[in-house]
Amino acid sequence: MSAGVITEREVALPLSELPPGASTTVKAFGTTVAIFNVEGRLFALNNHCPHHGGPLCHGRVSGTALPSEPYEYRYGREGRILTCPWHGWEFDIESGQTVFDSSVRAKTYEVRVEDGKIVLMRQRPHELGAPQGRPLFWRWAATDRW
Repeated sequence: MSAGVITEREVALPLSELPPGASTTVKAFGTTVAIFNVEGRLFALNNHCPHHGGPLCHGRVSGTALPSEPYEYRYGREGRILTCPWHGWEFDIESGQTVFDSSVRAKTYEVRVEDGKIVLMRQRPHELGAPQGRPLFWRWAATDRW
């Protein structure tokens, strides 16, 4: 049998409950998801930092130091960097990738607003013909970090 992809969606909360500058957590897809409203743009990531599981929902959204010449300090990407409150790991809030290594990331979720409600979307692998609730890969089933 060949593999396909299933798109799942969960209604998280009313948009009115997450004003710009706020963050919250919701239970969705069997895990805790952190949702951020950054100047009207919504972002959702797994709430657990891949380093040691720190709560990303309590992280600061700001910018970061950019590559520059010696003795030159440039700051940028304001509003795009989420910093883990435990050990300071920095993530691009949109892609979930760490600033220091693009192969390390926090899982992200697509966010939509439908009828005034924040809706989270995710895609997961699915073997055609298999029951919908059965995961394809044990790692995905165990960690939700596939």
